[in-house]
Amino acid sequence: MKRQELQVAALENGTVIDHIPSSKIFEVINLLHLEKAEASITIGFNLKSKKMGTKGIIKVADKFFSDEELNQLSVITPNVTLCIIHDYEVTEKKTVCMPDELTDIVRCPNPKCITNNEPMKTRLHVVDKEAGLFQCHYCNKVLSIADAKLL
Repeated sequence: MKRQELQVAALENGTVIDHIPSSKIFEVINLLHLEKAEASITIGFNLKSKKMGTKGIIKVADKFFSDEELNQLSVITPNVTLCIIHDYEVTEKKTVCMPDELTDIVRCPNPKCITNNEPMKTRLHVVDKEAGLFQCHYCNKVLSIADAKLL
């Protein structure tokens, strides 16, 4: 059997975001503000994947993301895999899933909504995770994930 090399170097400590659709990799970089990070970051784009055809992967040294950041991530790339690395070993592996409610993550598209006219946090209920549909808690406007504008 032929030995294959890793396409991306191993990480000593930090987080690996795997199974990112290639078309979403730059959105993830912007969303997590990785362009401002001082840590070492490895980005793999259009890597071969048996499951997805092609995928993206991001390795961030010495960074562990908060639940709030992961909730934001779930809006644009649901079902990515997150691996927490300590001393070159995966200590935790989980799939990022969309929460039932999004607070201060997505803007309500209704210009008359109170969240667009008063200084208050947006609050959207996820009404259909498969279809990616949200409903504003305040004005009941329904929007799709494709139309979602992140704050």
